[in-house]
This record gives sequence, C-alpha cells and structure tokens, in this order.
Amino acid sequence: MLCNVSRPKWAGGLYEGDEHKRLEALHLAEDLGADYVDFELKVASNILGKQYSSHQSGTRFIVSCNLDCETPSEEDLGYLVSRMQATGADIIKLVFSVNDITEIARIFQLLSHCQVPIIAYSVGERGFVSQLLSPKFNGALVYGSLKGTPVSGLPTVESLRQTYKVGHINADTKVFGLISKPVGHSKGPILHNPTFRHVNYNGIYVPMFVDDLKKFFSTYSSPDFAGFSVGFPYKEAVMKFCDEVHPLAQAIAAVNTIIRRPSDGKLIGYNTDCEASITAIEDAIKERGYKNGTASFGSPLAGRMFVLAGAGGAGRALAFGAKSRGARVVIFDIDFERAKSLASDVMGAARPFEDILNFQPEKGAILANATPLGMHPNTDRVPVSEETLRDYQLVFDAVYTPRKTRLLKDAEAAGAIIVSGVEMFLRQAIGQFNLFTGKEGKCLLIFL
Repeated sequence: MLCNVSRPKWAGGLYEGDEHKRLEALHLAEDLGADYVDFELKVASNILGKQYSSHQSGTRFIVSCNLDCETPSEEDLGYLVSRMQATGADIIKLVFSVNDITEIARIFQLLSHCQVPIIAYSVGERGFVSQLLSPKFNGALVYGSLKGTPVSGLPTVESLRQTYKVGHINADTKVFGLISKPVGHSKGPILHNPTFRHVNYNGIYVPMFVDDLKKFFSTYSSPDFAGFSVGFPYKEAVMKFCDEVHPLAQAIAAVNTIIRRPSDGKLIGYNTDCEASITAIEDAIKERGYKNGTASFGSPLAGRMFVLAGAGGAGRALAFGAKSRGARVVIFDIDFERAKSLASDVMGAARPFEDILNFQPEKGAILANATPLGMHPNTDRVPVSEETLRDYQLVFDAVYTPRKTRLLKDAEAAGAIIVSGVEMFLRQAIGQFNLFTGKEGKCLLIFL
C-alpha cells in the first residue's frame, strides 16, 4: 500500500486544506503499516529525521518533488537528487512537465545512473512514454490511474498490466513506437504488444508524441530504440532522416515503417501501407463478386476511376497502389500543388479539394479518404456530400478511430461496399511486425 494522501496545491496537487491535518494523516498511515508513505521535499527534511529516530515499522519513505518548470540540466538534476537523498529517503521521486519528448532522455539517464532507488516520469501526452519505459531504465515504481481513462496523462493500471505488461520489461527490452502528432488515437500498442509476447519477443510498442523529427532522431539514436511506425503528419518528411529507403517507399515518397539495422545502427525506411490498403479494397470487391456469382480474374481496380481525397503519406501509398492495378486516379488535396505533383507521379488528374464535395464520379468508381477528416474527436466531418456517395461502388476510409466513421456509415446507407481503415491498419501492421522482429506476423490477426 502506498500513501501520499492529497498532494497540496503548492506541490502541484489540489489539496488546499489544513497542512497539519494532512501531515497527521501521513503519520497515521505509517502507524497503520503502510508499505510506502510519500512526503514532499519541502517538508521531508524536518519530518524524516524525527521519524527515523523512532519508527519501528517496515514503512519506506518516498521523498518527492514536482517540477513544473523546464526539465533541469544534468548538473541541476544531480544537485536536486543529492538534496533529496540527504533527507534520509528510502526512495526519491521526481515528476516532470516536459515540453518535448526529447527531454525525457534526461529522465531515462537519471533512472539509469542514480545510486538510490528512484521514481522519475513526466505527465501529459508528450511524457506518457516515460512511465511505460521506466522499468527498462531501472525505475523503482510505475504509477497508473485506477479510473477507466488516464488521469493527468497517467496510464491506467489495466493498460500497464494488460497492454504493456510493464512487469516483464527489462534492460534488454527493445523499444518500438509510433511517431505521430497526435498519437493518442493509436491502436498499435494493443496489437503489437500482445503479439510480441505471443512469439516470445522481448519488445514493447509505445506511442511517441513527436514535435520535431530532427531532435527526436538525434536524441533517440541508441540500439534500444529498434524501430518505429510513422503516422500523420510525418510519412513524407521522415524520409530525409532515413539512411536508406526501400525502393517501393522511395517511389511512393512516403515511409510508414523504420527499422534500425542491428549491424550498423542505420535507419532503413519501408512502406507497408501501399499493399495493405489496395489488397483490402480488392478483397472487399472480390468478396462481393463471389457472393453475386460474378467473380473475375485480375485486379477489380483495373480500368476504374479511383477518387482519392488527400495526397499526404497515406494518400501517396493509395495512389501508387491504385496505379499499379491499372486504375485511373483522380486526386483532391487542400494543397493543390501537392495534388498535382502526385497526379504527375501516377499519371492521374488533380482537382482542387473543394471540388470533391459535389464531384460526380463514373459508375463503379472507388472513393478513398486519406485525410484525417472523421478521426476522433472530430467524428462528424466527411470529405464528400452524402448525395454523391450513391455513385461510388466502394468507399474506403483510412481513418480507423472510430472503426466505422461517419463517411462509411453514410456510404453504407447509400448502398456502397465499405472498407474500414482497420483493414488497412491490420495488414500494414503485419508487414511492420515482420520487419520489427523478423518473425511471421500472421498471428496479429488473432488480436483484432
């Protein structure tokens, strides 16, 4: 049992009551046999000296300090740790508020080199990974929320136990993560982590909220960080940070998977989105054909109009995949120059994004949304008008949170075949898993 009662407002908490009564409650916790009692650094020096001279219980004292300023330098952190040790603490605890994920590297270094048991982590979406990886770098404890949703950026106890299995993380655990902004919507951890365990691979997959790619890759350059998924909006920009790029990803000019080659530490970029998205669309059409007794050989996309919303990384993968199957691609993007550039690469046509709302496609056309429109929490946004959906035979949405977006619901109501982004996500994840581990990844499907 850990007792820290309510943290006072001056220490970053919410408690504004009587300080004397708060401290009495902490002393009572020790008397009742609490395993740990947490005191703030400001009061610890006066209290712990007296406590140690008289207490006979097995209670261990945590001395904590919440830093609401910029992450201190290594020198300042060393001085602060020395002050906290001098209180007689059994464990010291530091809570940071980082402005960038690269600041967490100092936390990991502190955890690895501190000579006393230490808890150190950051709160918030940018600091989330510091809590998940704490056991790898010798952190003494990991904190989690007991509620169903994270509190102040804390992971839930359930996710720590079930999704991340933090009790099994050790110094040899390889770290894989999603580089994205935002990152909270990702389902990657609940897919990759159980699969790592299923094949007895010592790895963990974590969300990484990244603001600056250059700073990120220069900071996390050790073999511990073995590979990455790449999400919105970085699939194109990340290419220049790869030492080598697979020919398919080079042609698409978008990378969604990066592996750190063990032999030399070089970053190798791949694209598993292309085949994942196109085969998901093809299989859905073929399945409808089988049901109707009209199955045909070859790609069902050959000769069809393929209407694409979004010319970013996911859009480029879809466009190249559609072109490879003989489709005629029409591209809409809010950046018209980007749409024209992609259209030139796939011998397609480009149109201003506002035209897609009332665009009249050919009969049997495919619509693919590769924009973030409709992603949680803005779930009511769609790229096209409801009236035009009846003209499409199939509608695909790369957004997978929620699983059935409003676009897909409207398209289904209009009679179109629908393909969720979950299908693409699963298929590209199998490719990623194979690259991450060198193992067969079909077992990913059992975790859907």
